[in-house]
Amino acid sequence: MAAARNATSTHSPKNGREHQRLSFAKISDTLTVPNLLALQLESFDWLVGNDAWKERVVEAQKAGRDDIALKSGLEEIFDEISPIEDNAGTMQLSFENPILDEQKFSIEECKERGKTYSAPLYVDAAFYNTETQVLKSQTVYMGDFPIMTDKGTFIINGTERVIVSQLVRSPGVYFERVQEKTSDKDVFTARVIPSRGAWLEFEIDKRDQVGVRIDRKRKQSVPVFLK
Repeated sequence: MAAARNATSTHSPKNGREHQRLSFAKISDTLTVPNLLALQLESFDWLVGNDAWKERVVEAQKAGRDDIALKSGLEEIFDEISPIEDNAGTMQLSFENPILDEQKFSIEECKERGKTYSAPLYVDAAFYNTETQVLKSQTVYMGDFPIMTDKGTFIINGTERVIVSQLVRSPGVYFERVQEKTSDKDVFTARVIPSRGAWLEFEIDKRDQVGVRIDRKRKQSVPVFLK
């Protein structure tokens, strides 16, 4: 809010005179506080593909923008893992059309009864036999999916929890050269960071031996790792 500081009066302890202190500080512009929960809420809306996300998709299409995904997060996940095939390649299992049903309990009931604020997740499962070309499909129950509250939190076993965002390195290979403290010799490392899976860290130590660490655990030799 716009505000200006008024003059303030103080009494001097020495002579009892009243001194007036003037302040010309003034805040003329108001500061608009952004929605600090937008990151969590909009991300969860996209994940489950609810009505709020669908409205944003329609608005983006009307405005000619392409900065919003046209598929929900659950749809992208099931599309990524489908179809699941057996070793012979004769059977295929696919999942599509994820749907969240109504919540079993309210937020207050979950807190009082120690329950998880969640909703049943259903998907359409299609089983296809490539030899007989027979397709069977039905809606199956996948489990209870935790639902985010309006405050950007989750209720897990009656306890309110929040997800803390953190910076994560992008997938790729990172090379680094550091100086060994005892011998002042350069030590070279190469970190392989995948989008999914374990981190690999290759290191050439001061004895010019190549070692590898998996998920920052104990270093082992490369021949042992390749076996």
